Amino acid sequence: MEENNILESVSAQLSAYLTSKKLRKTPERFAILEQIYNMNRHFDVDTLYEIMQASGYRVSRATVYNTVDLLVECNLIVKHQFGTNMAHYEKAFNTDNHFHLICTNCNNVIEVKDEDLNNQLKSRKFKNFEVTGYNLYIYGLCNKCSAKDRNNTIHN
Repeated sequence: MEENNILESVSAQLSAYLTSKKLRKTPERFAILEQIYNMNRHFDVDTLYEIMQASGYRVSRATVYNTVDLLVECNLIVKHQFGTNMAHYEKAFNTDNHFHLICTNCNNVIEVKDEDLNNQLKSRKFKNFEVTGYNLYIYGLCNKCSAKDRNNTIHN
């Protein structure tokens, strides 16, 4: 789907959600949504706030936090806890299923797309349970940290 069409679709989804919850359709909420959908990486709320400020958009930190919570509620972004205290988020609309490799040393997160694993998970049936979605986090050491670890072992 083309980037403009995605932004129109997510804006319409947010608008419908706000209407259904009888919440105000503020320009700040839509500007935050647009900023998120223009990013191609995971983000935390403080970084998003700083990006909004740097782009000249005057919005309070509380508005950014509240809007992010709202966007999670209406399934436009996904919240992740990658083993750190800070939550990270990413776009949820029109994204391919992917998995997260998380380095337990430097906390780097690598996205991996694996069609074989996706197909296995999709075809997996569970007794008395209907799967509506899934997340997979794989923890270990990234190449950089693994190489450092090997070098430290050799030199000690």
